[in-house]
Parts: sequence; structure tokens; C-alpha cells
Amino acid sequence: MILTTLEGVPGRRIVRHYGLVQGSTIRAKHIGKDILAGLQNIVGGELTGYTELLQEARQESVNRMVKQANQMGANAIVNVRFATSSVAQGAAELLAYGTAVFVE
Repeated sequence: MILTTLEGVPGRRIVRHYGLVQGSTIRAKHIGKDILAGLQNIVGGELTGYTELLQEARQESVNRMVKQANQMGANAIVNVRFATSSVAQGAAELLAYGTAVFVE
């Protein structure tokens, strides 16, 4: 599956357009990671626990989006974007979306 943030795939021609595909996941903060992040926030630096959590959420969202595109018969997703939103205290949704197409 080709994924791109561009409107098309360079060097390829879009021959079929399947429409919007999306994948999302909702993740909650882990209390242990939250405590460590609070301590790290005092001294500064990267909050690696949150970085890992968001990376896992992005990958899961992309995997779900790709699965949906595969089911449609697409071989590429163009205009890939990410969005986040707060769902509840300490929980957030990460959404990956794009346009499923078939390129040759």
C-alpha cells in the first residue's frame, strides 16, 4: 500500500477513486507513565512515555486505515492526514484519514 500526503503518487496515474478511508484509536494515559512524565516535566526534556504512546496510536490508526483501503481494492492512499481530539479526561483519539485510490 502506497501512502502519501500528496494529492497523487508521483510517476503514477490514478485510475480509480474509492473515497475516504479512515482509522482511529482511543488511548488513555497510563498512571505510571503519567507520574514519570510529571517528574520529567520538572527537569525538562522529552516525555518518552507519551512519545511512545502517540507513536503506537499513530501506527494503529494507519493500520486500520490501510485495512479499510485494502478491503475496497485500493493500492494507494493519497492526502493522508492525522487529527487528534480529547475524548475524556486523560484519553485522546488519534484519527488517520485519506483518499483510497488505485494507481498504475
